[in-house]
Amino acid sequence: MAKTLFNSSEKSNFILNMTEEQYAKLASFGMLAACFTVPLFTIPAECLSTVTYSFASGGLAISGVACLILAMIAIIKKYINRRVVLPLCAFGAMLLWSVVSMINGYDINVSLYGFPQRGEGILAILFYFCFFVTAASVKRERALNTLINGIIGAGLLNSAWAILQFCTDKVFAYKFMTSSRLKEVLQQSSESADKSVAASGLSQSPIFLAMLLTLSLTAALIGFIMSNSKKRSIFCIVSACIFSFTMILTYTLVGVCGIIFAIIAAAASVFIAKAPKKKLASLAAAAASAILAVILAATGVIGNETSYSLNDGYLLWTADSFQRISASGNYDPDILNIENTKDVYSHLNRETIEIIKKYPLTGTGPEQLVYPQLKKEDAGQTRFDDLIFDNPNTFDKVYNEYLYTAATRGIPSLLALLAVILPVFFIGLKHMKQQRDEISICMFFLTLGGALIFLIGCSNIAFSPVFWAAAGGSCAAIEKSASKNKK
Repeated sequence: MAKTLFNSSEKSNFILNMTEEQYAKLASFGMLAACFTVPLFTIPAECLSTVTYSFASGGLAISGVACLILAMIAIIKKYINRRVVLPLCAFGAMLLWSVVSMINGYDINVSLYGFPQRGEGILAILFYFCFFVTAASVKRERALNTLINGIIGAGLLNSAWAILQFCTDKVFAYKFMTSSRLKEVLQQSSESADKSVAASGLSQSPIFLAMLLTLSLTAALIGFIMSNSKKRSIFCIVSACIFSFTMILTYTLVGVCGIIFAIIAAAASVFIAKAPKKKLASLAAAAASAILAVILAATGVIGNETSYSLNDGYLLWTADSFQRISASGNYDPDILNIENTKDVYSHLNRETIEIIKKYPLTGTGPEQLVYPQLKKEDAGQTRFDDLIFDNPNTFDKVYNEYLYTAATRGIPSLLALLAVILPVFFIGLKHMKQQRDEISICMFFLTLGGALIFLIGCSNIAFSPVFWAAAGGSCAAIEKSASKNKK
């Protein structure tokens, strides 16, 4: 007989009567939402000058609330594996400490909702927690297969939009519209308008796109290697070639490193799963696609350059923070060589470490890295974005998520983040050694790839929902009876 509470109907007590299989089906939709809602909600901002990128946060809210409900169901129904207790508690501690950081930060609204058009405040961290719990709670193979397909699908959607960006100037990411003084500043530097041709897809930044496609490329290559289906193999290898081609067009270090990681991960999966060695040909195909993109970009066939070089410094500082969302001042050429990728990353890291020394316990507040860099004598400005523009060489993101976490939410939050990622890594490694199937191998390398990319990238609403869902999937205890491909 079905369970009920307080003599209510069975339909109103669907949570009590929900089976693991029913939960897995619902969780599949939640994980697909984590992959697609943000890019879909970014389309209006890409196409309409009247819509800002804050609209994309609505997509995160929709998928986040859906997975919040699913996470609560998983906790009520006790679907969570005991092995996940440590990272689960660490994630909860990181979330709670973010509240402490918010109380001690500069702006409670920014802490809660995130910096305008970034959208990574405490609510976003809560949603990431829910993505993690939802994926970690499934026990059906089909649900995680859906997540893998969703990651590949999100990569295809972003890649298609990125290629469209190179075919028309009507759909392009960097619109100069956010500040009353921005047009005046840009008129003084024609160089800014010339260099803004780089693929960003629906990820809002070329670097964020490269981070997302690292996961998509890894999933596609491993999918090709592990699949016994001809149709799926073709789908995966074609997708992989598209991803590697697009990643080169981001002109970023993350894109190059992401391709290298995905190829290494796929090569390792051949030996881990004892797959046919002929599957290694997929790695050559992905590499050839990347080389083709370099040649086409270097010869001016695509893009607006006559050579190929990494433009991380300009893209992350001027094109993204300064021009796109008015979140930082422009760089000072007397202090920083924007053309030198190593110099840019080293400068950001050094300055962030100094901020950590000033705010070691609670940080500056979530999403508030730029605040302590503003000069006190300019505090009388009537417009906050004008105040930021009057402070050159300020930045709102450091492209090392571990440093960024310590700087904005304190060293305790960094320790909690490591306490999440490290156990998840070892749990995923154990699952992979035991099962050696597509799901365990793919989820392990997606988690590893995301954790490594965080060394030269930062959390963002385009990448992080996918990463945390994959990290949760790496911990999922798939029931052997539900697995169709036992080894």
